[in-house]
Parts: sequence; structure tokens; C-alpha cells
Amino acid sequence: MHESSIPDMTEHLKAAWNTIINDEKHHIIVKVVDDMIVSSCVCVIIPNLTRNVRPYAFIENVVTHIDYRGNGYATECLNYAREIARQNNCYKMMLLTGSKEEATLNFYENAGYNSSDKTAFIQWLD
Repeated sequence: MHESSIPDMTEHLKAAWNTIINDEKHHIIVKVVDDMIVSSCVCVIIPNLTRNVRPYAFIENVVTHIDYRGNGYATECLNYAREIARQNNCYKMMLLTGSKEEATLNFYENAGYNSSDKTAFIQWLD
């Protein structure tokens, strides 16, 4: 998580939340243990005009609470995202990570992702 605190419950936040939960292509995947969300990711299905008009899935915000890491919970979330992608006839899944930590990169490789097929460029907007 990038923020150091929970954002205030503003009208802007409520509007963003409502947009997300009302979008059938936007999936928030969570793993619950002992009535607590311990891991999550977002899977967005993006319509596409190439690859026989098949969509692709974009995975973002893969997060696991530090006390629950190493238990396979993020892998469960990613596997569920893959099922969503398959159900939507996606031809690929993509994710980006800002991490340079070898353990994190190995985690994504072990989950079936690779960093050799494409090159990602990001332009941050203010």
C-alpha cells in the first residue's frame, strides 16, 4: 500500500467506490482469514479490438498484510483473477510492479508472469 494512512471518507472517495463496484469489468478480489481481509488484488477486464476482439486482464494493487505473507493468499487472489480472465475470454493478463525486490519478482514469476515479453513505460500525471 502506498498511502501512509486511510483516506478520508469524502464524496470523491464515495463516488470512486461506487464507480468501481458498479463496473462489471472491475473486480476486487479478497482473501479473508478470521473475518479479516488479509490479501487482495484488482482485476480489470479491458475490451480490445485486436486478437480476434478478445479482451485482456490488467492486475493491479496486489497486497498482503505483512503478518500473513508467505501463506499463499496472494497466489489465491491471482489464481482467482486468472479464472475471471478465462471466463471473460481474455487472451492475456498483465500486471505491473514497482518492486525491485528479488523475492517479489520471483513471486510473480512463480505465479506465471514474465518480464521478458513486453516493456512497460509509465508516465506519472500530477
